[in-house]
Amino acid sequence: MDLKTMRATAKEKMKGTCRVCPICNGRACAGEVPGMGGTGTGEAFTENVRALANIKLNMRVVHDALQPDTTVEMFGQSLKTPIMGAPITSSAVNAGGAITELEMVTALVKGSQLAGSLGWIGDPANPSMYEDGLAAIRTAGQGIAIIKPRIDQQEILALFKLAEAAGAVALGVDLDGAGLVTMALKGQPVGPKTEDQLKELIASTSLPFIVKGIMTADEAVKCVSAGATAIVVSNHGGRVLDHTPGAADVLPEIVKAVKGKITILADGGVRSGADVLKLLALGADGVLIGRPLIVAAYGGGTEGVQTLMEKYTAELRAAMILTGCKSLKDINHEVLFKGK
Repeated sequence: MDLKTMRATAKEKMKGTCRVCPICNGRACAGEVPGMGGTGTGEAFTENVRALANIKLNMRVVHDALQPDTTVEMFGQSLKTPIMGAPITSSAVNAGGAITELEMVTALVKGSQLAGSLGWIGDPANPSMYEDGLAAIRTAGQGIAIIKPRIDQQEILALFKLAEAAGAVALGVDLDGAGLVTMALKGQPVGPKTEDQLKELIASTSLPFIVKGIMTADEAVKCVSAGATAIVVSNHGGRVLDHTPGAADVLPEIVKAVKGKITILADGGVRSGADVLKLLALGADGVLIGRPLIVAAYGGGTEGVQTLMEKYTAELRAAMILTGCKSLKDINHEVLFKGK
């Protein structure tokens, strides 16, 4: 699929809810929540992009890394790429509604699967949208379900059971959604979880368990203690708390605290395969992509998402060649330019 045509189609369909900017950095849509922007000043969104842009790479060309291997084992699955589709919901509310929720999430999950990866689904206040996500997992035959941290633990457990039945290969909670007012307005209040509450949720399922929304080393340690399989270093795309640092800024301290004890994923501001390389070099085991895949879904459906995911993976492979990395295991701090 031609990416230029895909972006033009998406821009027309998204009716101003997303300008499909040449650089998706959150400036044009600052404060547009609902919408595609970051909350308040929008700085938390732009910080994700800035944090990655400020990282530079060491180019190396005297080596034998001719055909880098981007494959990885994740949540019991053999993936062609460490890049996955982030949990995304609410097509009508946030993206203009030119395509249905089912069409959007199916494109995201199935497109990711066709690219040799995993698509994640989210859990908005409208129960029918969660069912659309589950239907997308059934269509793809795999996927990951992330549930909002409802105050009522039993509600979360019930949604876990639905995800298990649909064929999810992993599940978890996005604690970065703990302050979402929209959930409370729909009669489904959410909030933070204690370590004991996390342990209860983790014990309820045999699937790998993910805690999304970790931005400090101390909370990463708590997730390890609770028995989680993975964390996602994420500020919810800058959509929940203004003035937070970028994910790439906090990732090194989190890696220092828990690397090797838990799978570390990162989410926020990734716009190229080189950005993926940067997060992996900082210590992430995998990376999630959000807003660009929404544009791809609107502009090209399942094929659009697959095409963009494959583009990022090809860019990652090219960046690995030019930094001397034969496999993902070779990507480390030596890839990063330290400056003087």
